[in-house]
This record gives sequence, C-alpha cells and structure tokens, in this order.
Amino acid sequence: MLDAAPFLPAAAGVGYKPQHFADILADAGPVKWLEIHAENYMGDGGRPIAQLRHLCEQFAISVHGVGLSIGGEGPLDADHLARLKHLVGWLNPASFSEHLAWSTHDSHFYNDLLPLPYTDATLARVCDHINQVQDSIGRRMLLENPSSYLAFAESSWSEPEFLTEITRRTGCGLLLDVNNVFVSATNLDFSPQGYIDAFALDQVGEIHLGGHDEDEDDHGKPLLIDSHGAEVVDPVWALLDYTLAKSGPKPVLVEWDTDVPDWPVLAAEATRAATALERVPA
Repeated sequence: MLDAAPFLPAAAGVGYKPQHFADILADAGPVKWLEIHAENYMGDGGRPIAQLRHLCEQFAISVHGVGLSIGGEGPLDADHLARLKHLVGWLNPASFSEHLAWSTHDSHFYNDLLPLPYTDATLARVCDHINQVQDSIGRRMLLENPSSYLAFAESSWSEPEFLTEITRRTGCGLLLDVNNVFVSATNLDFSPQGYIDAFALDQVGEIHLGGHDEDEDDHGKPLLIDSHGAEVVDPVWALLDYTLAKSGPKPVLVEWDTDVPDWPVLAAEATRAATALERVPA
C-alpha cells in the first residue's frame, strides 16, 4: 500500500526559476507553492540545491519530472530513477508528477514529450512503469495529460478513459493541464468542455496552466503549440473556471518555461489564478 503524498494547498503556485529567487523571498504575492523540474535538482550540491533547501522551508514544493519516459517501450533508466528517489527522499515534496509521453528510444533521448497510441499494450506498459516509479519513490505520483498534435488510428481508448483506467490499475493520481486540453481540442477538433466532463476530476491532485503559440497546419487550420512561453490566454482561463466549478478548489500552477518574464509578470498570472480559486465554493 502506498502512502499518500502530503497535499499541496488549493492555492496558486508557479514554476520556480532561479532568477526569481530574491523576488519570491521579498514578496511572493499570492504564490503559496512552487514547482521544480526534477532533472534540474538531481545533483548533490551547489547553488540550485542551496536555494531549494531555503525555499522548501517557506513553500510547499511540487516536483515535476520530464525525463522518465513513462510511455517508452524500453525499461525505465535505472540511474535516472535512483537519482529521482534520492531527490524525493531528502526534499519530501508535497507532490511528484510526470507526463503521459515517451522521450527515449534505445540510448537516444529526445527533447520533446512524444505522444502514445491509446491501446491495451500501451496501457499495460505505462502502468508497469508507473508502478515501478511509485514503488521506488515510496509515494503516489500524478500523471499529466499531454498536448496533442495528431491522433493514432490504432487507439482503442479515449484519452480520459485511458487515464482513468491507469489510475484504477496503479493507484496514481492525475495532473490536469487545462492548456494542454485546449491545445489538443483545437488541434484535433473536439470539445474541451466535453473532455473535462469525461475526466476523472476526483483523481486530480494538481492543475496546470501555461501559454501556447499559434500557427497553422498545411491546410490553413489553426495549430497550437504548447510552448510555456507566453501569458495564459482568455479561453484557457475560461476553461479553468469551467473545470474548477466541477472539481472544486485544487492547487493551480502557472508554468512559464521559455522567454521567462520578470517576476511581476509571472506574479500577475498567479494573482489571476488565485482570483479564479476565490470564486470557487470550498
């Protein structure tokens, strides 16, 4: 039986960037928790670890992995998993999450989080990997829904059904990225509200928001790229409101990973997330 990880507060959080360290300590505004990328803190010392040790005295910390390749066909990287276990062991974060995606093949590592066909074989492989991660770190993890740019003809599960079945088989929770839902819905032409209606909101331990880039495909149709490099757009804020009205208050994180702005811009996005949460009955 897995021990449940400590809960994040149902409040606004931001993805932590070292250039914001002094600003956060001086005035964090509405931010009650921070998220870090696991792979940036797997060393044994130095300034990043020193800053993180200081921050975790004042803020709940969520660890977000980007390199485990949960959906990869090969086995999980044992060294990577061992370093993750060490980080989770000393930090004792409030949450750990990873992506429903793959990023490795043989000895090659790709910078993109690549999509999966939703088949029985994929389901079994993903569940085996999640069980391995949870057994290693000794706690429940969250799995994030992807942003999609294509769909596989061989998929026999819808994405919400696939994620729900993963939670049933493994006991993991879910990280719901509403920007990813909006991006996928635009690219694949489905209703984002319908997706939320079908999602296992009772298993959600964290909600993400982020910016995206707008482009066109070869046929002139809108193509959205999940970039985490801009402000959250109004339709995504509206989708957050729709989600929270159904789910109740949840921890809500603003991600901004490229073209990172000065702290006041990110703090303003966190304030908007906090305002959205204030409108939700407890």
